[in-house]
Amino acid sequence: MILGLGGSTIWTSDINNLLPFYRDTLGLKPGVSTPEFVLFGDQIAPALAVGQHSEVRGRASDPYRHMVGLITDDIHGDAARLKEAGVEFIDEPNDQGGGFFLATFIDPEGNLIQLYQSGA
Repeated sequence: MILGLGGSTIWTSDINNLLPFYRDTLGLKPGVSTPEFVLFGDQIAPALAVGQHSEVRGRASDPYRHMVGLITDDIHGDAARLKEAGVEFIDEPNDQGGGFFLATFIDPEGNLIQLYQSGA
């Protein structure tokens, strides 16, 4: 029986192209780290990882196919902080209905990442 999401990995041809963005710009804390794979957060909870893969080449060719969602408790503050750091947003924080806010930005390889906040 499938129980739910265990995690999501964003693959790259060069982990050093993505790792600083996720670790330093976004501020995610590495939990498990090897030279070619970094898991952010706890190994026993759903987590995001970035890894180097021999079959990945260049930027994302279809960035709308897969989006990672990150939960925030201050979507407006985090969006402002990230924009100040040079992160490109394609969708500013906006209320999707019922106080559920969403914003979408691009990582260094063209992958789309979303921020979620409920009850903002």
